[in-house]
This record gives sequence, C-alpha cells and structure tokens, in this order.
Amino acid sequence: MKFRSFLWRTALGTGLALGLGAGAIAAPHDSMDSMSHGGSSAGFQRLEQPLPLKIGVTLAGLGLVGLELWWFLLSKPQARRAAATPGVQEMTIEVDGGYSPSRIVVTAGQPVRLNFFRKDPSSCLDSVRFPDFHVAADLPLNKTTPVEFTPDKPGQYQFSCGMNMVRGTIEVQAAES
Repeated sequence: MKFRSFLWRTALGTGLALGLGAGAIAAPHDSMDSMSHGGSSAGFQRLEQPLPLKIGVTLAGLGLVGLELWWFLLSKPQARRAAATPGVQEMTIEVDGGYSPSRIVVTAGQPVRLNFFRKDPSSCLDSVRFPDFHVAADLPLNKTTPVEFTPDKPGQYQFSCGMNMVRGTIEVQAAES
C-alpha cells in the first residue's frame, strides 16, 4: 500500500513538473514585440523546441501511460489465506487507507472471523459491509473488531466500507474431501 502511494505521488509530481515546465516554454509571445517588428498579433507564433525536450516529454508521457496500465490492469493484490485454527478461520485486516490484505482466501462451510484493526480516522472507513453474508460492523478507531460469518458455497464475495468506495474480496474455495 505504501509503495502504491509512493508511485502515485511520484507520478503526480512528475506530471506537475512537466506541465509547469511546458507552460513556461510555451508562454505566449508579447504582442507589442511582434507589432514593433512588423508582425501581426492576430495569429499564433510557432515555437521551435529542442529535440531532447520533445523526446523527454514523449518518454515521460509513455512512462505515465505505462504506469497507469500497470496500476489498473496488472497490479492485482496478493491473496492471503486465513489461518485455520480449531473451529474457525481467522485473519487480521489492517484498515489504513484501504484493507490490508484486501484479498482473503477461505474454505467453504467453515466459520470465518476477520479481525479489523482500524488506523485511518476517515469517516468512510468507520464501517465494513459484507452484503452477500448480510453482515455489517462499525469499526472504532484504534480497536480490533471481529466480524464473523460462514460462507456456504465457493465464489468471490466483495466487502466494502460504508460508502462502497474502498473494497476487498473474500475468495471462498471448496472444501477438500
């Protein structure tokens, strides 16, 4: 989660720096200067930019496009299997700007206890909802809140914050015979 935050800040900072730099380079010319040289102020003036600048801006743009493609298409969160203790599958989930881990693997037919520890004071994350299991819980700040349910059949089930903006997935696998 911290690495993603670092990547976002780096990408935004680079984009801002390139945008400000391009704005300074492409500043409009002084119309009084062009009139004194016999030019017309009605048209645009062509700005010749050095080739290394053109290449740099192009490569930065391609890099940002590549970063976006990786972020949205290729960076799947790693699934973690809940620890199987006698009678219950258990996992602790840290709530800090999102759910960590956000993808949990459990076995069908066995009770599941997810212990949510909320660090983020955001009001969006003050509750968690499991609509497929008809379970919802309030998450007090800096406290661990257990949420229990028993998944009956295999599949992928979503859980989310109260505003449905931050999400996670429960992957239920069939019980081994």
